Amino acid sequence: MTGRTREETEGLTHLGNQGTVYETDYNPGVLETFFNKHPDHDYFVKFNCPEFTSLCPITGQPDFAFITISYVPGERMVESKSLKLYLYSFRNHGDFHEDCMNVIMKDLVNLMDPKYIEVWGKFTPRGGISIDPYCNYGKQGTKWEQVAWERLSSHDLYPERVDNR
Repeated sequence: MTGRTREETEGLTHLGNQGTVYETDYNPGVLETFFNKHPDHDYFVKFNCPEFTSLCPITGQPDFAFITISYVPGERMVESKSLKLYLYSFRNHGDFHEDCMNVIMKDLVNLMDPKYIEVWGKFTPRGGISIDPYCNYGKQGTKWEQVAWERLSSHDLYPERVDNR
């Protein structure tokens, strides 16, 4: 097994950079990718992001979420530090929970062209209610398009429901 060559990593500017700038305004331009050495093998990559923050577009109050991003890579994969910087860039972004999750998914689809991706935001309650938007995408014309529909149509949106009987 061989490691990564300099050519395979030369486009990665954030990883190992001591002068990283943490932007607080939405910026998909910070996202970077690298080549998937195993595009012929389907496998999941999962990111758990427990400290996502955005702003309510009406009140300006902060919203906090635990976001899970899972995807089956195609030719390109997202570099994790650039993903952290991208998610951090939502800090002063005013949008509804559902919009944030869909924007994240669409930006990652445009960046990587994955076979399959899902983004699930579990927002902390505010005013006694929590919102947990889930969105997914399967590459059209592939088996992953059907997987996306099956996951969405049977997705358990209430895994922590408390039975008060």
